[in-house]
Amino acid sequence: MKKGQTYTGIVERVDFPNKGIVIIETKTEDGTVIKEQCVVKNTLPGQKVTFMVNKLRKGKAEGRLIAIEECSALETGSPCPHFGVCGGCTYISLPYEEQLKIKEAQIKKLLSNCLDGKQKDYVLEDIKGSPAVYEYRNKMEFSFGDEVKDGPLSLGMHKRGSFYDVVSVGDCQIVDEDYRTILKTTLEFFKEKDLSFYHRLRHEGYLRHLLVRKAAKTGEILIALVTTTQRVSWAEKAGINIEETDINALARQFMEAEKVLLQMWKEKILAADLTGTVAGILHIQNDSLADVVKSDRTDILYGQDFFYEELLGLKFKISTFSFFQTNSLGAEVLYQTVRDYIGDLGTSNEDGTPDKVVYDLYSGTGTISQLMAPVAKKVIGVEIVEEAVEAARKNAELNNLTNCEFIAGDVLKVLDDIEEKPDFIILDPPRDGIHPKALEKIIDYGVDRLIYVSCKPTSLVRDLEVFLERGYQVDRVVAVDQFPWTANCETIALLSKK
Repeated sequence: MKKGQTYTGIVERVDFPNKGIVIIETKTEDGTVIKEQCVVKNTLPGQKVTFMVNKLRKGKAEGRLIAIEECSALETGSPCPHFGVCGGCTYISLPYEEQLKIKEAQIKKLLSNCLDGKQKDYVLEDIKGSPAVYEYRNKMEFSFGDEVKDGPLSLGMHKRGSFYDVVSVGDCQIVDEDYRTILKTTLEFFKEKDLSFYHRLRHEGYLRHLLVRKAAKTGEILIALVTTTQRVSWAEKAGINIEETDINALARQFMEAEKVLLQMWKEKILAADLTGTVAGILHIQNDSLADVVKSDRTDILYGQDFFYEELLGLKFKISTFSFFQTNSLGAEVLYQTVRDYIGDLGTSNEDGTPDKVVYDLYSGTGTISQLMAPVAKKVIGVEIVEEAVEAARKNAELNNLTNCEFIAGDVLKVLDDIEEKPDFIILDPPRDGIHPKALEKIIDYGVDRLIYVSCKPTSLVRDLEVFLERGYQVDRVVAVDQFPWTANCETIALLSKK
């Protein structure tokens, strides 16, 4: 293959997360046929695609998708009108069963590459699907922008392959009708007001994001509008004379006009036809240059800044930025599987009370910790995000659990200060996996069994190699699909000392 050259071929398979593998046959000058492999992202098995080779490194080729010439025989059509343009979903044109097969094959291939020659026997269970295939997400971060340069205001997801263009996704299929109603109501309101969105290149503008969270069990909804503090761009529309010489008076006028604007938007939301109950409406100010949803200041426009969700009989208080699995019903499958893998922790005290200490590392809002509490003497959760730790403490109190301790800090540093040693360890790290030095400290505890929950299987197998080198073996592995139609998948691995 040559860089800059265009080729057409069939996608043989898709490797994690979305790497379509295309085999191209080329001939050398002497007529020898050579089969070469190229990675073309965002493709599906069986598709005939045209692509341009844009990277060649050490004999490995990567191509940019130009056109899908023929659909895969597996495709049955997408129920979402935004598919192919929106960058959110990858597999929604496939039957759900075919998507599960792809993900299961990806996990199996990664594990085989990791374990072959190092370990013979382990159980790879059938992948577990999500109880809800559509309308399953309990959190969405929509962006304000335009779909084409200088086009009308849009609110939705980034266009596939684009950092700047935003596609309005008023018919998105992975959220329920309440999300779609809130999105459409908000977009129509701010279109009418003709307000500017925050330009990521120029760092100018007012509207940034719309954050919506909704509990699957309680139906409570939390809505947050994220803006900058750059009010000058719409001051004249509010009747403010920006030539005002009194800076303090000008600032007060800006704030009063903004209050009126946000009050009007709030009333539009509350008047919308929603099946759920609005628990809170917030205004978040964010002047960060990074394209992330964060808060410099948060004001409550209505209700409160949290809502409640329920999982496996436990109740959880979730605030604006609390980490929580984005698929509530799928999370129950995930956590029930973790609980089943743990089973009986072993011997108890003579009076029958548990005597084991459990570490829940990268504990988030403490969901796993609280599920472990009834069978442990003590559960110690460690999480770097302070807000999540505070939420975990409140949730444990909410569920009348007195044997959970949550520590805010980096796992790498915190482990040195915990006096009680673990009998069992549960790991649920972020996508990039575990820091190598933290991994060594975890292994040095020498626990007989541990569980690794991963949202990125490539990070999992990288860390598994270290566990294998240090005397552990993989007993059981299962993939749990928390993210239907996307390229992501959760994986649970049970490890034990050889």
